[in-house]
Amino acid sequence: MKKFMISLLLALIMPLELLAYSQYIIPGGENIGITISSKGLTVVGFYKVDDKYIGKETLKIGDIITKIEGKEVTSIDEMTKIISSNLKDNKINITIKRNEKTIETYLNVINKNNIYKTGLYIKEKINGVGTLTYIDPVTKIYGALGHEITMNETNSIVEVRSGNIYESYVNSIDRSANGTVGSKNATIDFKSTLGTINENTKKGIFGNYEVNIPDTEPLKVATFDEINLGKAYIYTTINGENKEKYEIEIIKKEEKSIDTSKAISFKIIDEKLLEETGGVVQGMSGSPIIQNNKIIGAVTHVVVDDVTKGYAIFIRTMLEEGEN
Repeated sequence: MKKFMISLLLALIMPLELLAYSQYIIPGGENIGITISSKGLTVVGFYKVDDKYIGKETLKIGDIITKIEGKEVTSIDEMTKIISSNLKDNKINITIKRNEKTIETYLNVINKNNIYKTGLYIKEKINGVGTLTYIDPVTKIYGALGHEITMNETNSIVEVRSGNIYESYVNSIDRSANGTVGSKNATIDFKSTLGTINENTKKGIFGNYEVNIPDTEPLKVATFDEINLGKAYIYTTINGENKEKYEIEIIKKEEKSIDTSKAISFKIIDEKLLEETGGVVQGMSGSPIIQNNKIIGAVTHVVVDDVTKGYAIFIRTMLEEGEN
C-alpha cells in the first residue's frame, strides 16, 4: 500500500507538457506593412551647430532619450515642447538608456530665432515590410518575420512602445544576385490595420490579429522530428497582395540550433520564383514553410554568397515565443 501511494503521488506532481498555442494554425504568406514606435527617442547621428558637434559632448549613437526634465518623451514634438518651456543656460536635463543602463546627463541646446538646435538626428519610429507567418485561430495571436527588427543606424533591436501591422501591396522586385540581396518594393496601406505589435524579439514580431481571420485551411504544427530533407514549399507574395506557393528543398536541419532563427537550411528550386526574384529577397522574412501539409518553419535569412539558399526558424520556436 505504501509503495502504491508513493507512486501515485509522484504521478500527480510530475509536470505535464501544456501547450498554450493551437496545434493547427493559419499559414500566412501575405505581405504586411510594419510600423513601430519605440520606447524613447533614439540618437542616430549628429550635425554641427556653430561649427561644433554639440550633441557628441554627452551622447552617443544608439543612446535612447527616455526623459527630459523628468518627463517621459515619446515623440520629437514632445521633446521640442519640453525644451522650449525649460531651457536655461543652453542646457537641459535628460535621462538616457545606454547599453541597458539608465544614465542621468544633460543635453546641449542652442536657441536661434526660437529654433532649438540640439545637434542630434533622432528617430522615434520605424516603418518596413515583411511577411506574415501564421495566425493562431484560437488566441488570434500572430507571428511574423521570424527575426527581430533593428534600427539600421544603430543595429540595435527596437523596443516596442506601440505598433501595428497593415495591408501591403508588392509593386516590384529588385532581384537578388550572388553577393547582392534584392528586396520587395511595396506600398503600405496605413488605413487598413490588421493588428497590433506587442513584441519585437530575436524570434519575430508578435501581436494580436484584430480583423477577420483569412478563410484559409489551418495546418498542423510539425514537430522537429517530422521535418524531412527534400521537397517543401513556401507561401509568399511577390506581386500585388496575393500569396502563392513555391517549391523549395530542405537541405539541412540543426537540432542544436532549434531555438534560433537558423534551425533549417533550404534552397529555392522553383523556376518561376527564381525568375522573378533571383533567390531570397528582403521582405520575404516570415514566409511560412510547408511540408507534408504541415507548417514547419519560416524564412529568416539569405546566404549572400548563394542567394538561392536561406535559413529558417522552426515554427514551434516562434509559437512559444509568441505565447510568452
